[in-house]
Amino acid sequence: MNYWLVKSEPAAYSWQQFIKDGRTMWDGVRNYQARNNLRLMQEGDMVLFYHSVTEKRVMGIARVVKAHYPDPTTDDKRWVVVDIVPEQAFKKPVTLKTIKSDPRLENITLVTQARLSVMPLKQEAFDIIVSFGHP
Repeated sequence: MNYWLVKSEPAAYSWQQFIKDGRTMWDGVRNYQARNNLRLMQEGDMVLFYHSVTEKRVMGIARVVKAHYPDPTTDDKRWVVVDIVPEQAFKKPVTLKTIKSDPRLENITLVTQARLSVMPLKQEAFDIIVSFGHP
């Protein structure tokens, strides 16, 4: 199993809407590195859902339920999507400030490559962030 973090602007697609929908196709990725990360996602992988831009906080945990397939929102075959479902909302969303304040997380992609929208996490980092969300 692998671990990931995906980012969404809450005004575009929020955790609350994701919960309401119950499942979503993670589409609209137009960065090659993020696309390559989507291609590596497998069914069962765990995903942290991050509200970017205005909130900058991890809202909860999702799970990949369908590995990558062509993005149906474009005719360009280079782009892919995955399907994810919500697993668990955090009792307390984990802010970027909290993440940056923990030296164990100083090298995660969220800190070192802040603009990337789909990024891998090591299990240890995933578990630390989850522990912050469930104090």
